[in-house]
Amino acid sequence: MRRVLILGSPGSGKSTFARALAARTGLPLVHLDQLYWRPNWTEPSRAEWQDRLASLLRQDEWIIDGNYGSTVAMRLERADTAILFDFPRRVCLMRVFKRSVLGWGRVRADMPAGCPEHFDPGFLRFIWNFRKAQRAKLFEELSRFSGKTIVLRSTAEVRSFKRKLQEGPES
Repeated sequence: MRRVLILGSPGSGKSTFARALAARTGLPLVHLDQLYWRPNWTEPSRAEWQDRLASLLRQDEWIIDGNYGSTVAMRLERADTAILFDFPRRVCLMRVFKRSVLGWGRVRADMPAGCPEHFDPGFLRFIWNFRKAQRAKLFEELSRFSGKTIVLRSTAEVRSFKRKLQEGPES
């Protein structure tokens, strides 16, 4: 694993897992939210976003945490491993709700400065509809992916995968 994508619904645990994977592997970690957003939740132009992402993808090693569906194919072209967090809607919604309440007004480690945690009904709708609207597209993209695909569907599977990483390639 030298170029790893971590995909899945918001609230599935992608960022937490990405930090652990980066610590274990020593690979540089990029949270797409940090790359995408500007202070006050300002979005970049499409051209600026594509340029930032293209520059990142030219690097030899990385872990990229995040979805941004319009760029999944572009990222898969350079990745050697894709890890999909395929968690139930209720788990993701509860985690995001908890995160919003406990982190209210503070900036998370996986977000850029000036983008504090807040309640966003549109974001909750996105999570509610993720399995219906995004999941099939992700699996379709992954079906064409020539690298290694890992699908994790529960916290227990994530823990098991982390244990295997800690044990090393010999196990």
